[in-house]
Parts: sequence; C-alpha cells; structure tokens
Amino acid sequence: MSYNIGLVGKPSVGKSTFFNAATMNDVPEGAYPFTTIDPAIGEAYVRVDCAAPEFDESCTPSTGFCQDGTRFVPTKLVDVAGLIPGAHEGKGLGNQFLTDLNEADVLVHVVDFSGKTDIEGETTEGHDPREDIDFLEDELDQWYLDILEKGIERYESQHMVETDVETELAEQMSAFRTNEDEIKQIILAVGLGLDPDEWDADDRMDLAREIRKRTKPMVVAANKMDTPEAQANWAEITEDPDYDHLTFVSASAHAEKALKQAAEDDVVDYRPGDDDFDITGDVSDEQAAGLESIREFVGEFDGTGVQQALETALFEELGVIPVFPGSANGLGTADGRVLPDVFLLPAGATAEDFAYHIHSDIGDGFLHAKDCRANRQIASSHQLDARDVVEIVSTN
Repeated sequence: MSYNIGLVGKPSVGKSTFFNAATMNDVPEGAYPFTTIDPAIGEAYVRVDCAAPEFDESCTPSTGFCQDGTRFVPTKLVDVAGLIPGAHEGKGLGNQFLTDLNEADVLVHVVDFSGKTDIEGETTEGHDPREDIDFLEDELDQWYLDILEKGIERYESQHMVETDVETELAEQMSAFRTNEDEIKQIILAVGLGLDPDEWDADDRMDLAREIRKRTKPMVVAANKMDTPEAQANWAEITEDPDYDHLTFVSASAHAEKALKQAAEDDVVDYRPGDDDFDITGDVSDEQAAGLESIREFVGEFDGTGVQQALETALFEELGVIPVFPGSANGLGTADGRVLPDVFLLPAGATAEDFAYHIHSDIGDGFLHAKDCRANRQIASSHQLDARDVVEIVSTN
C-alpha cells in the first residue's frame, strides 16, 4: 500500500462511520467531540478494471480481491483525529493532528452537509457547511504559513552564503514532499519574484495556500446526502464559484456501512461502489423499508459515495495509475498465480520507475520492458498508462 489517504473532518460529522464503512474496522462512533483520539489506520480498497479477462484469463490476486472483473486494490486509510479551530496553534489535539496529517498523500474532508453539527461538532440546526470547508483550509494554510515563515527566516540568515530562496524553502518544507523546482514554479505561478523582501503578508499567505493546494490535494465528501437538508446545501455550495477549486463527492457513510454489514450477514448481494443491490435474505418489514430507502439513494447518486470519494482522491486528485506486472508469454507466475499484483504508481511513471517500484534490485538490473498487450518492447523512459500490463526484463 504505497499511498495514504488521510480522512479529516471536525468532530461528529460521521468521519468515523465513513472510516468504518470504507475499511469495515470497528473504531468508536459517537456524536461528541474527540470520539477518536489516536489515528485509526485501516485497509480500504479502490476499484480497477482487471486486465486478466482481456487475455482470456482469471486472476488470482495476492492482495485485495477480484469480483466480476473488478479488482479491489488495497490502500491505506488514516482517520486523523483532532481537527478543531486553532489546531495549528496546538488547540485540541492540534500538534498530533498536524503530525498525523503530514503522513497523508491526499485528503478526504468529511463534511456534514446536513448542517446539523456546528463548527465545534455540537448538535445544531441550519449550520452552513461552507464554514467547515473554510476552517479546514484556513487551518492548513496557517500551518503551511508558519513553516514557510521559518523557511524565509532560514533564507535571510544565509546572507553570507550564496543560495536561492527556493532551495531554502524546499528544505524547510521537505516534509510536504516538495522540491526546489516545484517551489520555484509555485512562487512564479502566484506572480511573485524570487526576493522574499518584496513579499508582503498577503503574498506570503497566497504562497503558503498555493503550496498547500499542490502538496495536500483534497476531496470534499459531502456526507449525510441522504437528507433533504444536505441535498439543498449541495445545490447551493457546488454552484458557489468560491469553491470551484475543490472536488465534491456526495456521500452517505451510514448507507455504505449498512450495505456492507448486510452483505456480511448474507442479507444483500452488494459490491462496494455499485448503484444497486439485491436483497437475498429474509428481512423484516422495517429492514426492507430501510434497504429500499438506501436503494433509492444509491440509485439517484450513483452509489453511496464512499468508494467514489477514495477513488476520486487517488485517481483524479493525485493522478495515480494502476499498472499490472505481467508477461508477454502469459500472465502466470512461477508459483501458478495469474496476474497476482497490481501496483499504484504516480502520474508520469516510466517503465524504469515501475521496475524500481517492484524492487530496487530489479530496477538496478533493468534492461527493457514489454507491453504485454501489444507484445512489443518499450524503453526505460516510456511513460506508462493506467492499466498497462508490463513485463520487466532485468539482469537481477
């Protein structure tokens, strides 16, 4: 599991329910602040169309599973605790929150779109979900600004040493997996010069915000969309131009958890992410009514949104691509497994990158690769596409 999805949100918005629905873990859920104290870590899955049927084969996954031609590929989901206003100043679980958050490659912000929890996570009516979206972005921006300011101080202290501002800022902000080329690009993109003495307070905030957007991409999971209040808020917020920079996914964590539990109990036949299901077991009239209500929701919104939020985070926001290791002479391995693995790689990954991702020794001995569909050789610098099936030829 090479990518971490960080699940964030204020208390009592259904974040733990979302986590449990995605992972089928059993972390505490409750309508009070700090139900979650320590970060919960679980294995979630993202869907990838399996390549095996194209080769008239049936796969035997070594991780995850395959169902009706869809591979469910594991990824790490971290339920990050401690988000309240002032977290960047250490309020609540602030310092722990920021430390845990920094491990995430991409964020899913769970927001109660029904407006029934206030900014502190207390029960209310008519709360505007935009306040929740704004305060998370503000907290992250202030966190980034604090670190950016330290980088500027670091640069200014190097007055006797010839150095570039992007070098010092990249070093200071290295925990965000950035580099000096990216920092320089961002500085220029926001219309600033390369002399921090010319930056005012607004310039520094704009720069911190842009670095945050590029290094901590985010999807908003609009939770509790099975309520009329949430649907009304959705129509208003998603048309607000102030939020054009964000990707929204409608969701009902409660519906996903209910369907997965019913599937475990052999009550329904449900594949995560689908927009329908079959009732296969005996249910009471009350249970049947509840399931039909969920059916109406998933039919209207193309699923519960839990799978969709995770997949949007990885495949759209991060641009991750799934790649299968295979062989031009067949997909089987020496131990008889067929297409057992699928790896998630960053956008722009090359054949040689793939070799190193599999194992450093294979990368060190890389000779060339083969496109198993076309049965042709590809060079080390060849950029891979999603769902490529690639054989690596290596001396090791």
